[in-house]
Amino acid sequence: MNSFSLYYYLLLPIKLWFEKLDIMFFPNYMLSPLFRGKSLVMLTEDIYYEINSGTLPWRYKLAYKIFAGWAANHATQIMTISETSKKEVVKLFKIKQNRIVVNTLGIDPPKIITRNQQPETSNYILYVGQAFPRRHLRETMLAFELLALQATSYQLPATSYQFIAVGKDKYNPPVVKKLAEEINNRLGRDAIIYKEYVSEDELAQLYAHAKLLVYVSSKEAFGLPPLEALSCGIPAVVSDSEIGHEIFGDNAFFACPVRGRSPEATASSNGVGNQYSPETIADAMKNGLVNEQKREKIKKSAGRILEKYTWERFTDRFLNFVKTK
Repeated sequence: MNSFSLYYYLLLPIKLWFEKLDIMFFPNYMLSPLFRGKSLVMLTEDIYYEINSGTLPWRYKLAYKIFAGWAANHATQIMTISETSKKEVVKLFKIKQNRIVVNTLGIDPPKIITRNQQPETSNYILYVGQAFPRRHLRETMLAFELLALQATSYQLPATSYQFIAVGKDKYNPPVVKKLAEEINNRLGRDAIIYKEYVSEDELAQLYAHAKLLVYVSSKEAFGLPPLEALSCGIPAVVSDSEIGHEIFGDNAFFACPVRGRSPEATASSNGVGNQYSPETIADAMKNGLVNEQKREKIKKSAGRILEKYTWERFTDRFLNFVKTK
């Protein structure tokens, strides 16, 4: 941290002064007060919530507060990654809208999976991403348990599905591995599989053969996993939120937030956004598995949605922003 801080906040601005650049892009939300020149800074609401309600050590929060705040007030141009994020950044950082440009992210084309790469089972629901409280993996795992316990009423085979979660556990303290073991013990089978890390090839396999992806987040500036799943023809369960509808329209299965949650429940998710119960997530997951008409509609809409989110388009917009400054 000390060597990075010395370089980023002191040495880099000095070097850039001698370089006489037309414009400098800073992708990590922060801008040094020593920098002189035109700047384009990536900024999302995520950094605001990390500063005010995240679990990072205080010295990181202080650095973010100082240098993200400086970026918000002094950068030539701010770049966000969705229209929803732009609205949040305007509100939280008190930035004028005309200083912000939107450049949505892109996804890579899905990898070609050969027959000998296919997983042993294709009856699984998938979660991909770092597990923060705001992404509700804990509630999603409990939702899967409800799905398994009430399989008959949900019109599902009792023991046919597994739930595979991939991503680092960022709960404080960690909860995912222990909860998976507890649910598996209660169900009497290896119903939930948790993997902190998988290779790119294995991740491609998991996307390609899943029945459904679940990615329910209270606050998200964008969120790539649902689009990556859709590129493989896999529908997603996402939050019934502004960002969910901005990206997918109605071409996803939406988990409805629980209104009027207790202060304790709100505090447990760092106070960001709406909360989601296992019951509401389970209902969306069930619908995502059995509603064949909507599943087919989502698959048919995939090309139209995905053509908007390519790295080529991202790059073209980025270069255009730079050329006009």
